Amino acid sequence: MSASVLFDAPGPRTRALMLVFNILGALFLIAVLGWVVYLLHLKGQWSWTLWGPVFGSEFWVYYVWPGLQNTLRSALFATVGAVIFGVILGMGRLARNRVVRWASGAVVEFFRAMPVLLLMIFLNLLLARMFPGVEDRLFLAVVVALVLYNGSVIAELVRSGVRNLPSGQSEAGLAVGLTPGQTLRSIQLPQALVAMLPALLSQLVVVLKDSALGQIIGYSELLRSAQIFGNAPPINNLQALIVAAVLFIIINWLLTLLAQRLSRRLSSRGRAPLAPAAAVGEAAIAGAAPMGPAAGGAGRGGKA
Repeated sequence: MSASVLFDAPGPRTRALMLVFNILGALFLIAVLGWVVYLLHLKGQWSWTLWGPVFGSEFWVYYVWPGLQNTLRSALFATVGAVIFGVILGMGRLARNRVVRWASGAVVEFFRAMPVLLLMIFLNLLLARMFPGVEDRLFLAVVVALVLYNGSVIAELVRSGVRNLPSGQSEAGLAVGLTPGQTLRSIQLPQALVAMLPALLSQLVVVLKDSALGQIIGYSELLRSAQIFGNAPPINNLQALIVAAVLFIIINWLLTLLAQRLSRRLSSRGRAPLAPAAAVGEAAIAGAAPMGPAAGGAGRGGKA
């Protein structure tokens, strides 16, 4: 449903006021940014003595590159694990067995309510006591925490996407002799996953940002590497953290562009991909629309 159906389109006067407020807001932000830059100048934070080391090879080779590798590695493993975990939990939420459905729902709600940082701290302590000799304990704690939380979010996306598919999709599967479980796995789930692809890429941005929480437990990702370098004289943390922030922004921006491009590509194929998590139902319905004639054909074939 478009916004024009819910609200009246803004008139010339309203558009002019919106433009004025946007300009005033932009000017205010520029003024605040200029004031911050001026205060940093008064403190001598723009001195080349402080900024020079962050442009040197030592910072990038021995700190940024290893930290960035650890960040991307943890985000990649966590994303793959979260998708697998989320699909399994999502199918459990859709199971016909009430016990399986309730158990899956309890797991999803529990890990969605748990802060990611608390999960990392708990898992780090648990692994340290149970497996004291494991070298990648911090990496495992970060990845498992991200998998549990983000997998629970993806499980809700899967459940909402499948439930909001047209009923004709499941009826077509049942008409050709598939069981409800086979219909879910072979027909409904693939359509929901295709509609969810942009949302999954957006969730990857969340995983990448949350991986920075690993520095609290000592995981040597990008943020912690920048902090370690910034603690050494003659620079301080500010310059190194600004560089780390810029790198995070660039990576997340590229992932956002990829999600938008994928969204447009799916739309051009006649599918309406999922944008925010709340819109998974409408996206899944639009994604399943091209299969309507095929489903109808299957139904007619069954009657024939």
